[in-house]
Amino acid sequence: MSTFVLVPGFWLGGWAWDAVAEPLRAAGHTVHAVTLPGLAERAGEASPETGAQAHIDDLTDLLVREDLRDVVLVAHSGGTIAVSGAADRVPERIRRVVWVDSGPLADGLAIADLWDPAYRAALEASLVDGWRLPLPSWEVLASGGADVAGIDEAGLAVIRARATDQPGRTCTEPVRLTGAAAKLPKGLVSCSIPLAQVREMIAAGHPYFAALGGPEWELREVPTGHWPMFSRPAETAAVLAELAAVE
Repeated sequence: MSTFVLVPGFWLGGWAWDAVAEPLRAAGHTVHAVTLPGLAERAGEASPETGAQAHIDDLTDLLVREDLRDVVLVAHSGGTIAVSGAADRVPERIRRVVWVDSGPLADGLAIADLWDPAYRAALEASLVDGWRLPLPSWEVLASGGADVAGIDEAGLAVIRARATDQPGRTCTEPVRLTGAAAKLPKGLVSCSIPLAQVREMIAAGHPYFAALGGPEWELREVPTGHWPMFSRPAETAAVLAELAAVE
């Protein structure tokens, strides 16, 4: 059995993983679904200073405080900020890092550096009080690659009702990495981009995807939109369990 630490993307708390955590726990795995500072039940902790390093510190502290070892550390979307940083800090505690419709950040980059300029401008224009980023419209999200395919209207309503503003500095503060996690076993669960297309981009040497061709990577697919924990939770749980079992 494995220990999973599930980190959600922007605007979400640990609650977003409920339908994935349930079958994993039923199968005997240990699951920690993380809420990062400033979000969901921790919304009161948000401030203009809540940034990438605060999220990395918090996730690292969880791994150390709970003495979690042999962890399958999972990032969805913007959860890559905390996961990329924490894996770099305590690689000895990690069995495998898995990115769900996401990917690792490089040293010195902020996640906003990866966004299309028009998408970034739209999000920056929506900031409240200069630092709080509300959940955008589904149309704006889709323009940035975060489509909601597979989620019905009731599901979308739940997400919007439970979403909390994202501290803006988490988007713009660069992540500093030492390379300590470079050789850790890794996994990709591709959702909104077909895995065949991902493999083509790896073969073509695409600057963001080329590294995924390394021997430490296992590639899997859950064909759906950007939010598989809502659109296909059972399949997402099954793929995570499969990746955890790879030696």
